[in-house]
Amino acid sequence: MNILVTNDDGINSEGLWQLVRELKEIARVTVVTPESERSAIGTAISLLQSVKVQKIKALVDGVTTYTVDGTPSDCVILALGKLITEPVDLVVSGINNGNNQGEDVYISGTVGGALQGYFRGSSTVAISAPYNSRKGIETAAKAIARLAELIIAARLPSRIFLNVNVPDLSQGEIAGVVVTRLAGTSHINTVHDDSREREDYYDLVRTAVSEAATRGTDMYAKEHGYISITPLFTTLFERPPRNFLKSLCDDLFQAMQHDIK
Repeated sequence: MNILVTNDDGINSEGLWQLVRELKEIARVTVVTPESERSAIGTAISLLQSVKVQKIKALVDGVTTYTVDGTPSDCVILALGKLITEPVDLVVSGINNGNNQGEDVYISGTVGGALQGYFRGSSTVAISAPYNSRKGIETAAKAIARLAELIIAARLPSRIFLNVNVPDLSQGEIAGVVVTRLAGTSHINTVHDDSREREDYYDLVRTAVSEAATRGTDMYAKEHGYISITPLFTTLFERPPRNFLKSLCDDLFQAMQHDIK
């Protein structure tokens, strides 16, 4: 089993290496990430310039690792088109430092990187945990390792693209795993005038919404202690069956409960 891991937080991300440690127990893992932070860059690709690729020593033994002077999308395109010669069973992007819910998926570099794997015929998972949440990162890493096993074992007739968000809880505190839809709004975007310090400079500020999330959305699930799995797809013909997703959630939660006994 071969798994490609990328992210948008860069090669030194704690969430990246926590994820790699768990995935290495079940698969051959290759890491291809931006060399530095590239958050909120969405699906950007470096079309008008060359990008530098470096093979580096991994923080986890036995894991082939590259850094790219580019975006998460660049990383996945290079990995699947040049750096990895064997078939890849799954592309995993994360663990993002901060949840990617609702409209965030449209600007998220984490989701953008996963999307390139999906475009190239791979099943993909984007995984995120609350900002600076050690418990969330540990739970997310263990959950994705189990989820990867379930997806690959299912031998699906077509690819799937899942956006997974974990709350700030330990594995034993998780209430369950549910299929969700994207929340309508996750942040309020505002502009702050910074010209008092520097002429013609402005700050783009994103503030999380404060009102309660709608039942059935990814934000509602996180607020109530659930791991949310939101299917993403580019056409309605590629939407995975809800019965399969429900079964996947149930199997994942059972596997996580078994792990803590």
